[in-house]
Amino acid sequence: MPRDPFADLPVPLDLEPMEAKLVEDLPEEGGWRFEPKWDGFRCLAFKSGDAVDLRAKSGKPLARYFPEVVAFLKGLKQRSFVLDGELAIRNGDTLSFDALQMRLHPAESRIKKLAVETPAILILFDMLVTPKGHSLIEAPLTERRAALEAFVAEAKESALKLSPYTDKRAEAQSWLEHASGALDGVIAKERDGPYVPGKRAMLKVKHIRTADCVVGGFRYLSKSKEVGSLLLGLYDDDGKLDHVGFTATISDRERAGLTKMLEGLVAPPGFTGKAPGGPSRWSTERSADWQPLQPKIVVEVRFDQVTGDRFRHGTKLVRFRPDKAPRQCTMEQIAAPGRAPKLIAELLKE
Repeated sequence: MPRDPFADLPVPLDLEPMEAKLVEDLPEEGGWRFEPKWDGFRCLAFKSGDAVDLRAKSGKPLARYFPEVVAFLKGLKQRSFVLDGELAIRNGDTLSFDALQMRLHPAESRIKKLAVETPAILILFDMLVTPKGHSLIEAPLTERRAALEAFVAEAKESALKLSPYTDKRAEAQSWLEHASGALDGVIAKERDGPYVPGKRAMLKVKHIRTADCVVGGFRYLSKSKEVGSLLLGLYDDDGKLDHVGFTATISDRERAGLTKMLEGLVAPPGFTGKAPGGPSRWSTERSADWQPLQPKIVVEVRFDQVTGDRFRHGTKLVRFRPDKAPRQCTMEQIAAPGRAPKLIAELLKE
């Protein structure tokens, strides 16, 4: 049986990354360090001799999808290390999550083509094993950061980016307020805290926005005749109503009344542009199982990120907006930021 090339590392390949607990506000007490929450794929990078591996937060291998990252890590003079960071792909002066998702493709030829056309970068924010093979798991964040900065300085690799940080809450709050959708939020870490694999030992505050959307359809609960989720739409530049996501935050006490109201508005087509059930990477077996509605109901929803002109995650229903005309609900509300925050521009400088 061939020897495991990573056996000499002091941490295993299935190490779980330290995670963050979602909170409403950044901590105000001292002792915290703040970092941007980048809009990419969380990645643990392992190197031992000539062997390199990349692992997602879920533990799944990522190396085959990012061969260019494997190649530049192999080319580094440092012969062993374990790094924690975020895989990202540039899109002009900002980052593109959609380009990252396109990498998760079964065809190797397609992956290789994209690796050349849209090469990924690795944004680093932690070091778990040093080039000398020493584990930093129990070391405080300040010590791990110092080791990481020395590593990046020695590597001299343009595709390795050192994530900035601040010890000032006011500066971190400014990042959050001016993220304009280009950042995913802000992470808070204890300056003297160790790295705690698999535990929510960090805090995260996400960049939240709101949008007024037309309810273009709905789905019933599984094995029920009561509404389970509202399908959301926004009007594009051609005046067509495009499906952009859903909200399922409906309380049990309002479900029966809402179902009755919605069933009174059922009429095709519901969406006149992009509709649920169309081919996309988000499609599921239930994508075509929905009821179209007349475009008369407007709701305000909270969302975090947008990918490919739709909400990346489910949204939170804030309120119904009977005062809002459906035609006022346009794509402009979720458009990409006009210019990237200075933070990202600084990161992407060669």
